[in-house]
Amino acid sequence: DALAAASITCVGDFKQQDLAVTAWAFARAGQTLPALFDVLAAASTACVGDFKPQALANTAWAFATAGHVSPVLFDALAAASTTRVGDFKPQELAN
Repeated sequence: DALAAASITCVGDFKQQDLAVTAWAFARAGQTLPALFDVLAAASTACVGDFKPQALANTAWAFATAGHVSPVLFDALAAASTTRVGDFKPQELAN
Protein backbone atom coordinates (compact mmCIF):
# COMPACT_ATOMS: atom_id res chain seq x y z
CA ASP A 1 0.00 0.00 0.00
CA ALA A 2 1.48 3.29 -1.12
CA LEU A 3 -0.58 5.33 1.33
CA ALA A 4 0.53 3.20 4.27
CA ALA A 5 4.16 3.44 3.15
CA ALA A 6 3.88 7.21 2.85
CA SER A 7 2.30 7.40 6.30
CA ILE A 8 5.10 5.33 7.80
CA THR A 9 7.67 7.61 6.21
CA CYS A 10 5.97 10.81 7.38
CA VAL A 11 4.75 9.75 10.83
CA GLY A 12 7.48 11.79 12.51
CA ASP A 13 5.81 14.93 11.16
CA PHE A 14 2.31 13.96 12.36
CA LYS A 15 0.57 15.90 15.10
CA GLN A 16 -1.51 14.05 17.69
CA GLN A 17 -4.73 14.39 15.70
CA ASP A 18 -2.97 13.13 12.55
CA LEU A 19 -1.90 9.98 14.37
CA ALA A 20 -5.39 9.31 15.69
CA VAL A 21 -7.14 9.97 12.39
CA THR A 22 -4.66 7.87 10.40
CA ALA A 23 -5.15 4.90 12.73
CA TRP A 24 -8.92 5.41 12.62
CA ALA A 25 -9.04 5.64 8.81
CA PHE A 26 -6.98 2.52 8.19
CA ALA A 27 -8.93 0.52 10.79
CA ARG A 28 -12.26 1.77 9.39
CA ALA A 29 -11.17 0.69 5.91
CA GLY A 30 -10.18 -2.73 7.21
CA GLN A 31 -6.54 -2.13 6.38
CA THR A 32 -4.89 -3.56 9.47
CA LEU A 33 -1.31 -3.36 8.29
CA PRO A 34 0.98 -4.40 11.17
CA ALA A 35 3.96 -2.27 10.12
CA LEU A 36 1.82 0.87 9.96
CA PHE A 37 0.09 0.19 13.27
CA ASP A 38 3.45 -0.54 14.93
CA VAL A 39 4.77 2.86 13.85
CA LEU A 40 1.53 4.62 14.82
CA ALA A 41 1.60 2.90 18.22
CA ALA A 42 5.14 4.02 18.94
CA ALA A 43 4.51 7.60 17.82
CA SER A 44 1.20 7.80 19.69
CA THR A 45 2.67 6.41 22.90
CA ALA A 46 5.34 9.11 22.84
CA CYS A 47 2.79 11.94 22.84
CA VAL A 48 -0.46 10.44 24.14
CA GLY A 49 -0.45 12.84 27.08
CA ASP A 50 -1.14 15.65 24.61
CA PHE A 51 -4.09 13.91 22.92
CA LYS A 52 -7.52 15.50 23.17
CA PRO A 53 -10.32 13.20 24.37
CA GLN A 54 -11.56 12.53 20.83
CA ALA A 55 -8.07 11.48 19.74
CA LEU A 56 -7.78 9.17 22.75
CA ALA A 57 -11.12 7.57 21.93
CA ASN A 58 -10.38 7.28 18.21
CA THR A 59 -6.96 5.74 18.82
CA ALA A 60 -8.30 3.16 21.26
CA TRP A 61 -11.14 2.30 18.87
CA ALA A 62 -8.81 2.04 15.87
CA PHE A 63 -6.33 -0.30 17.52
CA ALA A 64 -9.09 -2.45 19.01
CA THR A 65 -10.91 -2.62 15.67
CA ALA A 66 -7.69 -3.45 13.84
CA GLY A 67 -6.94 -6.13 16.40
CA HIS A 68 -3.47 -4.69 16.80
CA VAL A 69 -2.03 -5.54 20.19
CA SER A 70 0.06 -2.81 21.77
CA PRO A 71 0.06 -3.10 25.56
CA VAL A 72 2.34 -0.09 26.00
CA LEU A 73 0.02 2.10 23.93
CA PHE A 74 -3.11 0.86 25.71
CA ASP A 75 -1.50 1.47 29.10
CA ALA A 76 -0.65 5.01 27.99
CA LEU A 77 -4.16 5.56 26.60
CA ALA A 78 -5.70 4.31 29.83
CA ALA A 79 -3.51 6.55 31.96
CA ALA A 80 -4.19 9.62 29.81
CA SER A 81 -7.92 8.90 29.71
CA THR A 82 -8.13 8.41 33.46
CA THR A 83 -6.66 11.82 34.16
CA ARG A 84 -8.98 13.47 31.63
CA VAL A 85 -12.19 11.49 32.09
CA GLY A 86 -14.10 14.66 33.03
CA ASP A 87 -13.24 16.18 29.63
CA PHE A 88 -14.83 13.38 27.59
CA LYS A 89 -18.19 13.86 25.87
CA PRO A 90 -20.67 10.96 26.07
CA GLN A 91 -19.93 9.86 22.49
CA GLU A 92 -16.19 9.76 23.17
CA LEU A 93 -16.79 7.55 26.21
CA ALA A 94 -19.11 5.28 24.22
CA ASN A 95 -16.45 4.60 21.62
